[in-house]
Amino acid sequence: MGWGGGGGGMMVGGGPPGGRVGGLPFGGIPTELLDGVRRLQASEPDHPKSAVAFHQIPAGQEAEQLSLFRLVTHYKRWLIESAIFVAIASIIVQAGPWLTGYAIDHSLRHAPYHLDILIWCVVAYAGMIVIGSGAQWAQARTSGRLAAGVMHDLRIRVFAHLQRLSLDFFTEEKAGVLMSRMTSDIENLQQLVQDGIASFATQGLTMATIVIIMFLQCWQLAALTIVAVVPALLVMSIWFQKASDHGYDRIRDGIADVLADLSESLHGARIVTAHNRQRQNIVVHREVVGEYRNANIYTGTINAIYGPGTLAIGILGQALLLGVGGLMVAHGNLSPGVLVAFFLYLNRFFAPIQLLVQQYNSLQSGRASITKLRGLLETQPDVPEAANAVDLPVIVGRITFTNVDFGYDPQNLVLHGVNLTIEPGESVAFVGPTGAGKSTMAKLVTRFYDPTSGSVCIDGHDLKNVTFHSLRSQLGVVPQEPFLFAGTIKDNLTFANPDASDDEVNDAVRRVGLEDLVDRLPEGINTVVHERGQSLSAGERQLLALARAFLAHPRVLVLDEATSNLDLQSETKIEHALDAVLENRTAVLIAHRLSTAKRADRIVVVERGTIVEVGSHDDLIAQGGAYAAMYETWIRQGAAEGLAP
Repeated sequence: MGWGGGGGGMMVGGGPPGGRVGGLPFGGIPTELLDGVRRLQASEPDHPKSAVAFHQIPAGQEAEQLSLFRLVTHYKRWLIESAIFVAIASIIVQAGPWLTGYAIDHSLRHAPYHLDILIWCVVAYAGMIVIGSGAQWAQARTSGRLAAGVMHDLRIRVFAHLQRLSLDFFTEEKAGVLMSRMTSDIENLQQLVQDGIASFATQGLTMATIVIIMFLQCWQLAALTIVAVVPALLVMSIWFQKASDHGYDRIRDGIADVLADLSESLHGARIVTAHNRQRQNIVVHREVVGEYRNANIYTGTINAIYGPGTLAIGILGQALLLGVGGLMVAHGNLSPGVLVAFFLYLNRFFAPIQLLVQQYNSLQSGRASITKLRGLLETQPDVPEAANAVDLPVIVGRITFTNVDFGYDPQNLVLHGVNLTIEPGESVAFVGPTGAGKSTMAKLVTRFYDPTSGSVCIDGHDLKNVTFHSLRSQLGVVPQEPFLFAGTIKDNLTFANPDASDDEVNDAVRRVGLEDLVDRLPEGINTVVHERGQSLSAGERQLLALARAFLAHPRVLVLDEATSNLDLQSETKIEHALDAVLENRTAVLIAHRLSTAKRADRIVVVERGTIVEVGSHDDLIAQGGAYAAMYETWIRQGAAEGLAP
């Protein structure tokens, strides 16, 4: 019941209920619930640590295509058991109408009545119900276990695939759409596996059994049923299948759009409130929900036509067969008991059709979900791991850009002919106007993207030819917008190094100047931070992100404008910490503030995707070029604001 990798357990107690301690909302458990929580923890069994094997799919190698058949056949034992129970439940209960007809013809048709036969039929009927009910219970239990196993595997498979995809996929795809794949689409499949497949098998086997019995009872009436009723049902079913395919695709797209719009509105709640966008957001969401409503109305209309239509065909067919069967009884060609039994079977023949109509909705919804999930799983990462990728050995940190061109859209290049070498242990700051390509160069070093042409190498190893794990385990990255996960301070700091000790964590805290923050928190490094770190200031989140990168002990550290959200006091702390932390490490600094760039060994000035100047701060000032102009502007602005550069 812990928070995960950092080893911090659930915070029991914590601080005063409903109060604020150290600037943080109370994140513990209310006092009145403590006893119940402790009892629950005492009864919780020990869960062994999960052994999860994660691997990249090499370029050109396609994953196994998702299909319902492959999902369920992975659990062959439960599938076979479920099939056996379905067969028992479907076949044995069909003895009921035959027993009824037998009792009429052999016990009640002529006097004297044979009550012993009637009693025997009643007992047999009761026994049949008991056995059938037991088989249905066992089948439902087995199908539930099958569905739980299938959905467990599918959720892990989809989540693991999302971990493999490249950053541009998440840039282009809405988070709400992905959430709908992991929630509503998988839940639809669970419903289909747990109830739908078994119901289809049960009703299909029931219909087949009934048809055989009907032909054995009276082949003339059975043949008339097939000729007069089945073709009309078949025509309506074909129409329903085509119409509902389109309808359920619209429903799946609709719910994805609803969740995407909801997710965006929730994550942007502060901006919505600040700009008084509540009314406009409601209008937009109403339109999105309206499209989802229209899709449901469409499928509801189809169901309203198909369900009553098949029922009407069944009733008309029964009327026709009643007339024909009655004439046969009147002419002595059929006994009353057989006619009664036949009509009982006939009612049972139409009942599965109605149930199949209801389950067909579940099938169509499940098929639409399978299609959406298959499309997601067939999405290939734009930055794949090479099939013959090798582990990158321990690096010293020489980074080389050779004739690098890059464009997020290959037709519109962001970088042009970049050539640069960063020596081991050297800190290099990239400066330049917004959109010049500074952050793009950092993303190429971490291999978030591959160059359109040219190569990026570390210690002479082309990054395209090494494994992701061996590369990124030796890199530390601090993005411009730090992200914190729901959990404790320690969980977030040890994200890339879960085995770090408390001493190592506290050392990282001291290096980045986080002692004041940690000291005033109620549980220190074991204090829970809210999702995305919303209970902390932007500067505090950035400091934690820096400490997280430092604790990973990287050989190469990439800081993408890591001080841009800090006040001057915090920035000063970070800059002093960087001097110690970056010692003997290669550092790539995307510098928004020139105070950070000044501390670098070299400064690279990037303009319009090309490197225009390279040198130390003093050298570039002496050259009087682009950097000197930027520095002069920065000095002037600092003086105007009363700030010392």
